[in-house]
This record gives sequence, structure tokens and C-alpha cells, in this order.
Amino acid sequence: MSSIDATTVAVPEAHATTSRAPRKSGSGGWWRHLIGVLALIWALFPIVFLISSALNPSGSLDTSSLIPKSISGANFDTLFSDASRPYASWYKNSMIISTVGALGSVFIGACAAYAFSRLRFTGRRPGLLGLLLLQMFPAMLTFPALYLTFAKLGDVIPALGLNSIWALTLCYLGGAMGANVWLLKGYFDTVPKELDEAAKVDGASHARIFFTMTLRLVMPILVTVFMLSFVGLFSEFLLASIFLQDVDSQTLGVGLYSMTIGNEKNRLFGQFAAGAVLASLPVVLLYLGFQKYLVGGMTQGSVK
Repeated sequence: MSSIDATTVAVPEAHATTSRAPRKSGSGGWWRHLIGVLALIWALFPIVFLISSALNPSGSLDTSSLIPKSISGANFDTLFSDASRPYASWYKNSMIISTVGALGSVFIGACAAYAFSRLRFTGRRPGLLGLLLLQMFPAMLTFPALYLTFAKLGDVIPALGLNSIWALTLCYLGGAMGANVWLLKGYFDTVPKELDEAAKVDGASHARIFFTMTLRLVMPILVTVFMLSFVGLFSEFLLASIFLQDVDSQTLGVGLYSMTIGNEKNRLFGQFAAGAVLASLPVVLLYLGFQKYLVGGMTQGSVK
């Protein structure tokens, strides 16, 4: 009886010594919330100031403040009524270049990624490594050659010369194969090859498998690449400023930048702020509408 009593007493004592007091939830984590709030304020400050300047009726940089004394849409009216600065044409040109360029980049990248993922041919691995190697060189190295090429091409085909949005779009499509191919190939590799083999047994060709079956299965990564390409082309400035010298053929980036130089940059700041606010709408709506595809496509396409 004494041994039994000893064990029954010893077990609760050992359990009592190993048990710990429960931690208080949320203790010591206040600084994380403080950092998050400070980061949010830091990120929202330029946005709030830009919107405030766009709604400021005076429309100058000197009178701009974080909280406007009065609110008016005069800057937006002036933005669309200024004949020397055709904001509507800039907006249309940017949307055309970004949409066509993004769709072309997705199509070219998807075709190349499908070939590298599904087909086995001579030079497959060196081709992939070559695409990766080309990304190490800055794109600015190609600007002089592109300018001279399209300057001469405009003499033969005026629609593809300088001051043409289609020539600029063609330049953008020239760089469609690159990081997008690696991202797309990683996602294509996640699709089981047994599906392709089953379709081949039924007599389907590679083209039919690609267009009718594979593209539907890899839709998240296609949307992701489209979004990344659209945002990159929509905000591109360097090459557009070299090609598009005519004011009617300029994009939003080039046109809005022209408002920040010269002697009238103070007077045109409200007009510039209104144009910048409107220019951010397509990108914001695109991210809000396809956010779930962006997260899934980026994670799954970069794992393989």
C-alpha cells in the first residue's frame, strides 16, 4: 500500500512541476501593430496628398495641402479641356499599348513555355538558359538600335515608324520572352502530362491540346502574366519618351511628365494631380478584380 500511495502522490507532483502558466494573448506585440500603422501612414500619405491636390480649386503647388480648404472638380475640367495637352488621347494610347502588348506577351510567352515544357528538341536547355542570360543585360542597351531601326522602317512603312503607338507596341513585344517564359513554364510543368497523352490517343494534335485544354488549366498564371505585363507597359516611360515625340501620340507617362517641366509646372500641378489620380484607376481595378489569380499564379508558377 505504501508503494502505491507513493506513486499516486508523485505523479501529480511531477505534472505540477512541468506545467507552465498560460501566456497572455497579445502581450508584447503592441510594437508590431505600431509599425504596421506607421507603415500604412507612410504609404497613404502621398496618395492622400495627390487626391487633395487634385481637388484643390486653385490648382497650384504653392496652395496645395494635405487637407484642402475647399473641394472642387475644376482641375478635372481643365484637364480634359486643355487642347495643348490632350489627356484623353494619352489615356487612349496607354490603354491600347498596354492591352495589346500584354495580350501579345501572354500569347508569345505561353507558346514558348508550352514548347519548353512539353516538347523535347535539340537546344531546349540552352534556349532556356539563353533567355535567362539575356535578362542580365539592361534593356537600355537596345534603345539606340531600336530607335535607328524604326527610324529607317518608317521610311518604308509609315505606320511602323517613330511617333507610332504600333511601333512602340511592336518593340514591347520583342521583349515578351524572358522572365515570363520561366514563370509560365513552371506552371505548365504542374499540369499532368498524362492529360496530353490521353488527348493524343484520341487523335488530338499539339495545337489542339494547347488551345482547347492546356490554356484552360493554366488560366491563373495567364492572368498573372497579363497583369504584370499590363502594369509594366502602362507605366513605362523611357522607351515611350524616345519614340513618341508628337503630343497626340504620347502616353500617360510621357504626357504627365511634360506638365512637371518648364515654367508652368507650379500652375499645372493640380491638373497633373488630377491626371495622375485618373491614371491609377485601371491598375487599381485590375488588381482588385484579379487578386486571387495573382496570388495563386505567382506562388505555383515560381515553385517548380
